[in-house]
This record gives sequence, C-alpha cells and structure tokens, in this order.
Amino acid sequence: MEVEKQDKLNTVLIPEKQANWQGRPEWFFNRAHTDTYELWYEGRYKRAEVWQKKVMEQLVSKDQRIKTLLEFGCGTTRFTRWWKEIGIEATGGDISPLMLSQAIHLFDGDLVNADSHHMPFKDNTFDALAFITTFEYYKDPVQVIREAARVARCGIAMGMMNRNSPKVARRRVQQVFGKNPFYVTATFYTPAKLMAIIDEALERRDYTVEWTCTGLPKWFPVQQWNVPVGDFFGLYVQLND
Repeated sequence: MEVEKQDKLNTVLIPEKQANWQGRPEWFFNRAHTDTYELWYEGRYKRAEVWQKKVMEQLVSKDQRIKTLLEFGCGTTRFTRWWKEIGIEATGGDISPLMLSQAIHLFDGDLVNADSHHMPFKDNTFDALAFITTFEYYKDPVQVIREAARVARCGIAMGMMNRNSPKVARRRVQQVFGKNPFYVTATFYTPAKLMAIIDEALERRDYTVEWTCTGLPKWFPVQQWNVPVGDFFGLYVQLND
C-alpha cells in the first residue's frame, strides 16, 4: 500500500514546465489557474462552498437509490472528495490533464481523463452523474445530458452558476478589462433555461426535476429559496424509467 501511495505521488500527467494544454484558451487548460484552483475555495469562496454543498446534499440525498456517482468536470476533485462524506462512492472525470494533475494527489478514488460529450463508460455504470460548476463550459449541452442519462441509472445532479445574479454583469465587465478569465467561454443558465435543455435531451424519458437557489448576499434574510435568483442553483433530475 505504501508503494502504491508513493507511485501516485510521483505521477505526473504533464511536465510542470508545460504551462498550457494544446494551446487551448480555456482557463482550465492553463497551469497558472489550475495549480491555484484549490486556494479559491480556502479563501473568499469558502462560505459559498458551504451553501453549495448543503444544496446539493439536500437534492441528491432524497433519492435513496444513489450509492455510486460519477462527477464529470471534477477538476481538482474539490466536490468529488466531498461526496464520500454523505455516503456516496464517487469517481471523477475531467477533460483537463492539468486539473487531473492536481486531482491525483488529492483524491484516493478513480479518475478518468475524458470528454463529457463521449463518456467512456457502459450504460448504467453509476447510480448518478454530477456536474458541479462545469456544465457551463460544454459546447453541446443536449449531448452531454444524453450521455449522463445513458451512464447513470437513477439521476443527474447539477450545480450551476445562475444567470439570474448581479455577479454575472460584474464578471462580464471584468472580462472587458481582462480581469476575469474564468468565464470567458462560459454559458450561464437559469433554472428555466436548463430545464428546457433537459426536456429536449430527455424527451422520451420519464423523469422529474427539483431545484433550489443559494448564493445570496450574506446580509439577506434567507440563504436558500425556491426563487430563480441567486449566484448558484442546484438541480436534480430523477430518472423514473
């Protein structure tokens, strides 16, 4: 076991001198951002993370069939590591070898380097699929949802940055001045817009959807509500067929 741990610590997916992956512009293909990703959650976004996890736990735990889960766009496995705390065995998948270069040292479960549009798993491999603040970057969201519904037996959990948030306007202004590279290639959704995409992707399936919002100002009287306003919303698609 100690030999296996040491082998993992010595694993390098990409040489440290390689700052970018294949000349891609997205922030998650650039080492300057991937190597410091975890620090964001340990700093100013710590409170946001707490509420995001509360929301996702509420939604997913209602479906008691969920024992195994594949999180695509797992990044450094910030959330992938957390699923175990609520009794779910998680596997992580990500398209970025730079992100996974961090993940292999932080996560003791299985990881796969792959594209969410073409998941390298057989039908019904996992009880659930999860996308946490990653679905915003997919070029063909309908295809990704169909893949998720193919690989998952029971449901799809989605944690999203909400378009109905004052922070979206702020981010776009920051981008104009070159201050915020994280959302340049992102598409922001509202719960209604996301559900329309789900309807298209799962038009022949029997399913139900539940969602809730958080990411509200600290001074606001509530921190979670079923109004489509807030910086973050969680959504769960329960597959009933």
